Amino acid sequence: MELLDRPVWASLTTHHAPRSEGGELARRFLPDVNVFASTRDDSPEALNALVALMQPGQRAYVLQVPRIAVPPRCVVVKEAGGVQLLATRSLVPEADATGVEVLRESDAPEMLALATLTEPGPFLTRTHTMGRFIGVRLEGRLAAMAGERMRFPGFTEVSGVCVHPDFRGRGLARRLSACVAANIEARGDTPFLHSWATNAAAISLYESLGFRVRADVNVTIMEKPSPDFGRASG
Repeated sequence: MELLDRPVWASLTTHHAPRSEGGELARRFLPDVNVFASTRDDSPEALNALVALMQPGQRAYVLQVPRIAVPPRCVVVKEAGGVQLLATRSLVPEADATGVEVLRESDAPEMLALATLTEPGPFLTRTHTMGRFIGVRLEGRLAAMAGERMRFPGFTEVSGVCVHPDFRGRGLARRLSACVAANIEARGDTPFLHSWATNAAAISLYESLGFRVRADVNVTIMEKPSPDFGRASG
């Protein structure tokens, strides 16, 4: 269970190691896959290793249960609170796969467009390669999707849940979330997910599916300043 306290690190050092860069002290996803990064611990050596992975002006998102230590050479862009929810029962009975399709590489442009419009969380050109994504098409368009993000032994994260504004109110987020979770369960993993602590509607939806809040999580967006950061102009 302690892997869930640092889910990004657990994912970067196991299932998603091929889609990451770094070493034994700090790792980050490849720039076109995702923006998350993590250190092994809060030692000065690990924090310096994280800074070394970042280009000047580049940002890294850190998500974990423990308080986040910011490297001295980085500036905080944003800090926020979230919650981590863990499935407490089988979601197979909720998984109505009618009209649901597995999304392919050819669907990547539509997936990125939908995620950019609805902002379910960081979603880049190759985020869809992190796991299995499914979707529903209505009126010839990708109306909704959901998929997998962090994954490590015993656990897989439900993520990327989003619905086009034109098709909200039809229960698509609930149905797709249940389908993703059921697939995770079928291969022997426990589904988990994250939500902003202020997103009461999302938390209520996931609790109604059988997820329960396991822990509060900290989220920090940090940036490595460019060499001229803070330099007086002129």
